[in-house]
Amino acid sequence: MSQPATPPRRPRLRTLGLLAPTLLLAACTSSPTTPRTDAAPPATTPQVTGPLCAALPTGTDPGNPTFLAGQPVDQALRWIPTLTTFEAALRTSGILTDLPTGTGVTILAPSDDAFAAKFSEDNWDDLMARHTDQLRTLLKAHLIQGTHPIGELANTGTATTLDGTTVTVTRNGPTVRLADRADAVCADYQATDTRIHIINAVLGPLPTTANDSDHRAH
Repeated sequence: MSQPATPPRRPRLRTLGLLAPTLLLAACTSSPTTPRTDAAPPATTPQVTGPLCAALPTGTDPGNPTFLAGQPVDQALRWIPTLTTFEAALRTSGILTDLPTGTGVTILAPSDDAFAAKFSEDNWDDLMARHTDQLRTLLKAHLIQGTHPIGELANTGTATTLDGTTVTVTRNGPTVRLADRADAVCADYQATDTRIHIINAVLGPLPTTANDSDHRAH
């Protein structure tokens, strides 16, 4: 009998090898990654849009949008290969367990390249291991209460993130631009009670520190 599919093992940030032992223990003993098999399939096939989508799983490939639509958000994020940094930060911070229940959430998820351009490797290691409050504040700048398709956000023109910031949302040719800083490069992934929009820049107020490619968080 074939075994249930599990997310592919991908190299994580070097950060995870430098975290304090307690954080490593938490990561290693997190919930199993076996996807749910009792989840109802989506009523319609999710349509993701954006220039990055072509490089991500499609069709019947593991991690395709239809498969992810039946997964809890923490599991779905593990299947998207360009979100390893963001997924690790969410898991380390535990912030998803603090979200309001019953309302869903929209995630503006910076890609791994976005984090590499924002943080030096040492700065990111320090943030993950020693400054959980700052990490949680940063992550809240990427979470919106309720499940909102990218087109809905663009039509509304603004969105308020969980850190209380009002973000402008405008159409920018074939993509949607947020806070005049980030573009949605693959939008409208779905998971249980969740919309996930991959963006190409990190939002929030933390300073840029990645000035030397030899010390970037990748």
